[in-house]
Amino acid sequence: MRSVFDTTCGQVRGRGAERGVVAVLGIPYAEPPCGVNRFRAPCPRRPWAGIRDCVDFGPVPPQSAQLPGAPSWSPGDEDVLSLNVWTPVTGTGTPDGGLLPVLVWIHGGGYTFGSGAQPDFDGGALARAGLVVVTLNYRLGFEGFGHIPADGDDPCPPNRGLLDQIAALTWVRDNIAAFGGTPENVTVAGQSSGATSVACLMAMDGGRGLFRRAIAHSAVGPSFSPELAEHFMQKVAAEAAVPATRAGLAAASPQTLAKASDAVVDGYRQNPVSGRHHWDPVIYGPVADGVHLRADPLAVIAGGAASGIELLVCHTTQEYWLLDAVGSSAKVTTEEQLADFAADFGLPDSLTQGYRGLMPGAPVGDVHLALYGDLMFGEYSSRLADAHARAGGRTFLSRFARQRGGSQSVAYAWHCADVPFAFGNLDEESVHFLIGGPPTAADHHLSDRMTAAWAGFAATGEPGWEPLGTSGGPVRTWETTDTTAAPAPGHWADGGTIRTLWRSFGYRPLRP
Repeated sequence: MRSVFDTTCGQVRGRGAERGVVAVLGIPYAEPPCGVNRFRAPCPRRPWAGIRDCVDFGPVPPQSAQLPGAPSWSPGDEDVLSLNVWTPVTGTGTPDGGLLPVLVWIHGGGYTFGSGAQPDFDGGALARAGLVVVTLNYRLGFEGFGHIPADGDDPCPPNRGLLDQIAALTWVRDNIAAFGGTPENVTVAGQSSGATSVACLMAMDGGRGLFRRAIAHSAVGPSFSPELAEHFMQKVAAEAAVPATRAGLAAASPQTLAKASDAVVDGYRQNPVSGRHHWDPVIYGPVADGVHLRADPLAVIAGGAASGIELLVCHTTQEYWLLDAVGSSAKVTTEEQLADFAADFGLPDSLTQGYRGLMPGAPVGDVHLALYGDLMFGEYSSRLADAHARAGGRTFLSRFARQRGGSQSVAYAWHCADVPFAFGNLDEESVHFLIGGPPTAADHHLSDRMTAAWAGFAATGEPGWEPLGTSGGPVRTWETTDTTAAPAPGHWADGGTIRTLWRSFGYRPLRP
């Protein structure tokens, strides 16, 4: 039973097999992004001698979040650019020696928190479904997306987190065959900011040729303008009490900049007249810099730049209910607040009135959550699918509508709830909040179908239903009964009407 694998940097030893899968954890794919490498593009990893034990997850990138069951960042952790591989016990692919399709997962977390070590991202179930699974860490927050002023001929690029992802995919191309995966059949997948990262990789020249297919769950948009990235840098530097220069920012520790970033976010949350940032206090994200990322990925993909990549898109039908439940969204309880929200985002009155018509008798807070969830995730994801299909790309669209209610707990079809179903990790205790408690037999059946859809799409480009045409097409609805194009609960009961309401709204890179 094989547990030692050759890579271009040296040999690695993984954990012993568990239920037919070997996990090789914490494999470095780039040099630590600290010292002279800080704020720079990722540097290739130097080789090591002997066999490197890779039985534990590597350190996570600088962040203030502490997620259930996952490692936390500790100041001083530097070797944070690592990835994890789950592969069937043969380590050589299929029993007849063939190589397996590969799925590379990019985690979400508002470009600010998370890691490839979260327990709901365990790749064991997908590996047992016939894939080699990779999860990865990339730079987050200011380290990965903060603006660094130019300093002579040695600029620090924006979108460093995206460049890390490209470096990880390059590692996969060069090494995954040793783990039983085929580098010619790679699917890159992600959720939330990870899904938008996937869309950016589709749009970036640096990502070209590194993957064949893409999966995007709950993509969030749009991208930042360079001016907005610089605006947030100025505020973080002021909060950290350092000059807004490359030298000043480099003199501040990652911990200092993480704390300063949290303070800036909290300031927006506490200030109801701070415009859209009061409602959406996310201060880091992909920057449409015209170089690495030419424009918002929605526009680039609409132009056909990624038409050769097959795409599977999903969003949930009640996205923003999760953000409300965990207290990260400003509450709307009055008509005046709803009007302020709509004005801050430039939403036409017809949108608000249209949602009222679709949700008769609903509290104003629910109208706000429905509108906001579709603004940030549902409509942006749907447009991503539409744009790719119209540009000639083979595209599949689905919606996650499974809900659960009871005397002890309730779970909507909200943000993140679809991920443990697709990964097949419903029994992991840390996800029970997302799904409303321990899974039922019907939940396991739904999870089996979603896992099979991912595995089928990664292997052959066929998730189990028909692709979109240039003017729409079938949409798979994930519920605890198997349905296609069936009405979803709540305001998505008439998805066509919702999409019509958004026709007058356009997405463009965000500005100060």
